[in-house]
Amino acid sequence: MVIFFILLTFVSTFLGGFLALKYRDKLHLVLGFTAGVLLGVVAFDLLPEIIEKVAELGVNPLYPMIALVLGFFIFHIIEKWILIHHSQEETYGPHKHPTVGIFSALAIAGHSFLDGVGIGLGFQISPEVGTLVAVAVISHAFSDGLNTVSLMIVHENPVKRIIKLLFLTAIAPVLGGLSTLFFTLPESALLLYLGFFAGFFLYIGASNILPEAHSKDSSLKTVLATVLGTLLIFFVTGAL
Repeated sequence: MVIFFILLTFVSTFLGGFLALKYRDKLHLVLGFTAGVLLGVVAFDLLPEIIEKVAELGVNPLYPMIALVLGFFIFHIIEKWILIHHSQEETYGPHKHPTVGIFSALAIAGHSFLDGVGIGLGFQISPEVGTLVAVAVISHAFSDGLNTVSLMIVHENPVKRIIKLLFLTAIAPVLGGLSTLFFTLPESALLLYLGFFAGFFLYIGASNILPEAHSKDSSLKTVLATVLGTLLIFFVTGAL
C-alpha cells in the first residue's frame, strides 16, 4: 500500500506542473482545498497521535512540540533563503535569472523527497497514520508541481528544462518513500517525526499554499474550499 501512495505523489506533482503551464490562474480552489487538507491532517490525525504516543511511551510532551516548532521554522528558513532573491526581483527592475528558478525548483524537489520519507515513516507507525499523511502529501505534491513550473517560467527557463525539473520534483517523493523500506525508526523517534511533520504541514498550508490560493481570487469559494478540505479529513479520521 505504501508504494501505491508514493506513486500517487508522482502523478499529483506532474498534474500540478502540467496544469500550471495551462491554467495557473484557475487553480485557486484546488489550492484552497489543499490547505484545508493539510490543516485537517495536523489537527485531527498528527496531534491526536502525538498525544496518544506521549501517554503510551511516557515521553515528555515538550519534545514533540519542539520538533513541531523546528519543522515549521526549518522549512520557513530554507524557503526564504532559497527564494529571497526571487521575492525581491521587482525592486531591481525587469531582469530574469534562469539559475534562480533552477535553484528554487531544486529546493522544492528537496523537500518533496522529505514528503516521501514522511509517507514511509507514517506507515511505520500505523496504516491509518500512513494513509492520512499520504493524503496530505499527495495534496501538497500538486502544489509542488505547480510551484516548480511557475518559478521556472517566471525566470524564463526553456520548456525542456522546465519538464526536467518537474520530473525531478515528481520523482523525489518516490525516492524518499522507497528509502524508508530499508530502515525502521524506534517509536520514540517516530514521535519526533510526528511533531516535525505537523510543523511542516502547518507552515506549508498557512504560509505557502493558502496565500497562493488567495493571490489571484480571494473569494468566498476559496474559503469554502479550505473548510471543505478540513472537514473531509475530520470525517475521514472519524471513520478510521
